[in-house]
Amino acid sequence: MLPYTAAVSGSMETCVWLSYFLQLDDSTTLLPVNMTSSPFGQKEVRALVNFDETNESSGIYSKAVNINWIDSILTKPIAPDLGVTSNDSIYGSDPVEIVNDWVTIAEDGYLTLRFRTIWGDRNKAHFVNLLTGKDPENPYEVEFRHNAYGDVYGAYADGLVAFKLDSLPDTNGKTVKLKLKWKSFDGDKSCGIQLLFPQVYSGKSIYSCREKRL
Repeated sequence: MLPYTAAVSGSMETCVWLSYFLQLDDSTTLLPVNMTSSPFGQKEVRALVNFDETNESSGIYSKAVNINWIDSILTKPIAPDLGVTSNDSIYGSDPVEIVNDWVTIAEDGYLTLRFRTIWGDRNKAHFVNLLTGKDPENPYEVEFRHNAYGDVYGAYADGLVAFKLDSLPDTNGKTVKLKLKWKSFDGDKSCGIQLLFPQVYSGKSIYSCREKRL
């Protein structure tokens, strides 16, 4: 995972590209009229998209748009639990900060995170993953892991990653609090994110970072 930076202007949102349309949020779909196919092939990915609305027919979709640019976000499933020792050696335990902004959100069946950590070599990939938690009373606890592979000296930079949450239990239409844990530069922290399964769309999920020390 390389550091992420972007200059933003115009109408820009996170979205899921599904075949030939985009799922903008929990209730809005976009039909790109200036593109005939997804630049990502048949892959379902989270992406950042800059677009302009048009007056063309959108058919069954919410809006017809012209895509100015689109950039995919690293999109991954929840990683398998390999046990305490292997989790640490493979997924790492290097510190990272979760940035509380509009990109960090749970929607469309994904948890998208903007994270901040130290990179010394901007060409060296870091390894980031999401694991299920260890609390048997809370199946909606997840843990963000970061392996810097020894690249722990340098300057702070941000990255973006999205995790598909389809392996979590169905909430049966109820809104639950997804507990996200991570190791920060100040110690262990957690926050709560509203999560609804299946996708009964009623607006964006709410990110509420309390940065509780565990």
